[in-house]
Amino acid sequence: MPPNSRLRDIGGASVAIAKALELIAMPLCHPEIYLYTGVTPPRGVLFHGPPGCGKTMMAGALAGELNVPFLSISAPSIVSGTSGESEKTLRDTFEEAQRIAPCIMFIDEIDAITPKRDTAQREMERRIVAQLLTCMDTLAWEKGTGSPVIILGATNRPDALDPALRRAGRFDHEIAMGVPDETGREQILRVLCEKLRIAGDFDLRYLAKRTPGYVGADLTSLTAAAGIIAVKRIFQDLSKDAAPLTNEAPGTNNMMECETDAPAEPNTVEPVEESAGEAKPEGKPSEAESKGVIASAGFFEALPDAVRHTSIATFLERFPDPLPESQLMRLAIINQDFVDALGVVQPSSKREGFATVPDVTWDGIGALHNIREELSMAIVQPIRRPELFHALGVDASSGVLLWGPPGCGKTLLAKAVANESCANFISVKGPELLNKYVGESEKAVRQVFSRARASSPCVIFFDELDALVPRRDDTLSEASARVVNTLLTELDGLESRVQTYVIAATNRPDMIDPAMCRPGRLDRLLYVDLPSASERLDILQTITKKTPLAIEPDPTACGNRSAVDLAAIAEDCRADGFSGADLAALVREAAVNALRENIANPLHYSDDTAIPERLSIYQQHFMDAFNRVLPSVNKEQRRKYEALRGELFASASEIYHASSHRPRRLASCAPGNMPAYHSSYNDEPNVRQIASILILPLNTRSRGPAPPPVDPSRPDIVDESLDLFRANSLFRNFEIKGGGDRMLIYLILFISDCLSRIAASQMSKSEASKQLASHAVDGFALPGDANFPLSSLYSVPASRSDADFLRQYLTQARQETVTRLLDKIYIDNVPSRWWLAFTKRKFMGKSLTS
Repeated sequence: MPPNSRLRDIGGASVAIAKALELIAMPLCHPEIYLYTGVTPPRGVLFHGPPGCGKTMMAGALAGELNVPFLSISAPSIVSGTSGESEKTLRDTFEEAQRIAPCIMFIDEIDAITPKRDTAQREMERRIVAQLLTCMDTLAWEKGTGSPVIILGATNRPDALDPALRRAGRFDHEIAMGVPDETGREQILRVLCEKLRIAGDFDLRYLAKRTPGYVGADLTSLTAAAGIIAVKRIFQDLSKDAAPLTNEAPGTNNMMECETDAPAEPNTVEPVEESAGEAKPEGKPSEAESKGVIASAGFFEALPDAVRHTSIATFLERFPDPLPESQLMRLAIINQDFVDALGVVQPSSKREGFATVPDVTWDGIGALHNIREELSMAIVQPIRRPELFHALGVDASSGVLLWGPPGCGKTLLAKAVANESCANFISVKGPELLNKYVGESEKAVRQVFSRARASSPCVIFFDELDALVPRRDDTLSEASARVVNTLLTELDGLESRVQTYVIAATNRPDMIDPAMCRPGRLDRLLYVDLPSASERLDILQTITKKTPLAIEPDPTACGNRSAVDLAAIAEDCRADGFSGADLAALVREAAVNALRENIANPLHYSDDTAIPERLSIYQQHFMDAFNRVLPSVNKEQRRKYEALRGELFASASEIYHASSHRPRRLASCAPGNMPAYHSSYNDEPNVRQIASILILPLNTRSRGPAPPPVDPSRPDIVDESLDLFRANSLFRNFEIKGGGDRMLIYLILFISDCLSRIAASQMSKSEASKQLASHAVDGFALPGDANFPLSSLYSVPASRSDADFLRQYLTQARQETVTRLLDKIYIDNVPSRWWLAFTKRKFMGKSLTS
């Protein structure tokens, strides 16, 4: 007999229904068209998709709508322990289908009996596959009576089927039923809620947005869980008062039932008014029709005390008889019941490989404001407000790479992004995807992205990325190279990555394959540096929010203040180089010191199990903690990171763009005027600003076309080759106009030449200061000199007037400017390895004048 289900009971599958009607309904309803035209109709259709997406329900609904016999068999039921019985069962089933044709024969979980024959472990499995292929061939149109038999198969593992089944003439058409999107989930919820009693405003669109990755079966479970929560809430309300129940949602005045027709608003379920005197809704049993059992008299007295005082036991004791219709009319499910059920029901796609959405928010992260802003615009806002990006035609960032010293908050940032965006979160440790068997590592990578696409929006976090995608060179094994290739393909391959975002973290960006950081993959590199003194204060204030710091009277105001000076702790020289993790360890050690002091003092306790009235941490506890907690990143490691940071400047402009220092704007000035800096904050020029100007032209000069020739008659015109500066994002905040840019270039070249000589000789800071102070300005070739290299390097017009001005300017600014630069370049009176690496790579150990 045809099933009772109908296509209107299936929501969120409009595309699959349309294709099914084309392939199944047309041959069954109008076979004469195919007979007259000689066209062979489809013989088999394979439904595939994740569990719970409605494959079985779709097959039954099609048979119910078309009113044709429906022959449903489960694939495992065909398998028999006796040799030959499985094949006989298949033959008998197909003969029955031909007898009752036209009909639909549905084989559920067909992959259980049709494995690939070349990998089958038993001979019986091969015989069953061969028998099924033969039976399907006997249903050919020219061998039948003109009454078609359509075979439907369902599986969630289409790749496990024998290839011979998926050729033309057998399962020659396939319908994919994937995880529904937000619109599909809203349609499914609308169908499920048609038979529920709903009270108040019910926002289906909000629930659909909160349920990414849910399939139809998961949404059905969500509806059932919401009903259970509503029943528990009703029990609690009735247990408090035996009076007639008042169970209205806040702001509602009457109980309502959901309409079965299309609602007036697309995102809400409109209820209809109903009173006790009106006819009973269809499908709702009356009091006489739903008689419940009555518990025995001594039932509640026999319950344990812990159970007897629960809400359900109290309700059963107070209401032994069925509730009257007047009380039942006051009961309904509200929107909050569904919201509470979201924490109970876990979608099937998230039961493996997904991590719980972390409880870390932006408020729980100290400092790192610029990094947080970058991550918000790259990931959080595209997930929360995708319509704004679509309106502007802006594509969201493909991926973000967080790198820097350990303990600076890279993993914490990824957790906060997942929480703030309300997206699904997959956390992947780099080494856990690696497998010793060939192909298993690549399969694990594909599965991660497959689960993410099925549960979009989703954030994938790769921790320790350098272990997963090392540089591909001659020393890399073939297996590791295949893993790198697979990940690169998934990041920017043929399959869509809509609403799938990748965040990676590493301490060694130099070991990552360079192809990972090109645009379209991890195209945004953010350097998470060790915090400064002000940032350490911000981190300490965040960490100690729930820490009981000691308080003392405030003599300047009527009240109390903290007895712990966090600013002094942050600025303490012993805290220099502390990461966020080190500061957390410092606070924890201070708390242990306070606890140790309280335990050692018996006056604080009245007995052994008592807790003191107030456990407080004082300033001295932090001072003592400095003796036990040391920076996890030593000075040598800090120098390595500085050197690595310099090497990545030319190829990763986003490192500089997302750093806490932004480039200054160079004010326009005519030749002969001193260049002036304008900034919105007070800070000194640093090495990054100088290196950004030096590295850019030296890199682009050899890559792009030769600059146009200089017109000697127009020395006041800046050559167009200076557009190199505008081309790079490092100069997005610079204004290079007039003639002031030449002054800046001359100044930087002079200082760079001096410092490269000092770096080559490994001078200390004091020696370098003396050397620069005694260095004659005329010792450096200036514009107008025969050996001046600037014209050949940058095609910038040179003039003697510029040289005269530059000598004067350098004489005036030498002491101030060079001293500040030395403070940036020298660490503990030793030249920074960053500067040594820079001068070695760019100048080959030679000065610009050589």
